[in-house]
Amino acid sequence: MPLSEHLSELRYRIISSLLALAVGFAIAYYFIDPIFDAITKPLKQVLPEGSSLIFTAYSEGFFAYIKLAFVCGIFIASPVILYEIWAFIAPGLYNHEKRILLPLALISSLCFLCGGLFGYFVVFPAAFGFFAGYSTAGLKLMPNITEYLSLAMHLLLAFGLAFELPVFMLFLGIIGLVGAELLRKWRRYAILIAFIAAAILTPTPDVVNQTLMALPLVLLYELGIWLVWIANRFMRRDEPLEHNRPNNT
Repeated sequence: MPLSEHLSELRYRIISSLLALAVGFAIAYYFIDPIFDAITKPLKQVLPEGSSLIFTAYSEGFFAYIKLAFVCGIFIASPVILYEIWAFIAPGLYNHEKRILLPLALISSLCFLCGGLFGYFVVFPAAFGFFAGYSTAGLKLMPNITEYLSLAMHLLLAFGLAFELPVFMLFLGIIGLVGAELLRKWRRYAILIAFIAAAILTPTPDVVNQTLMALPLVLLYELGIWLVWIANRFMRRDEPLEHNRPNNT
């Protein structure tokens, strides 16, 4: 395709993703009160008696709700957004590779949601319990709503993206850029990169959050190796008739 058609296709995919995000935002904002109760529950469970979430500016509570609805809208719209990303890549794939587009988009959405759930059910209790443990009689914890939601949303999105690792590896394996043996050789570097990425993605410098992110990344990398190995075995059984990758120019 000429450059103008590529740009037109990109614009269509972006507009579709933004429309899905707008719908997701509207749905999330409609249910914002139960969502807010759910997202703050892990912190409320570890807060010392007499402590509560606070906000100090008149508009702070409103914008905190808007930010929460926006992030929840991303999770709601994630199936459409991820599909549009894969669909934009599709013209450069073989026909047999295009057939896995929809399953890949669904798996990506599932992994993204699983990452968010892992952050909520596993990381939140451990992380907030760790922080709340520093509260004493002379040092009372009164968390600010904006700071708490920024931390919570950062962690949810970080874990959602981190859980996309095996899908990305599977895609690279399907198009032939990597193989299972090569990924096994890179294992030691992947472990190092996982801990570096955890240090960058986690908004706090404590070892608890960084370890809770790094360990799943290592396990997800191992899962990606197995997925690539399985995909390569199936692809060897059914080699495509095409010998050249489609040319979009």
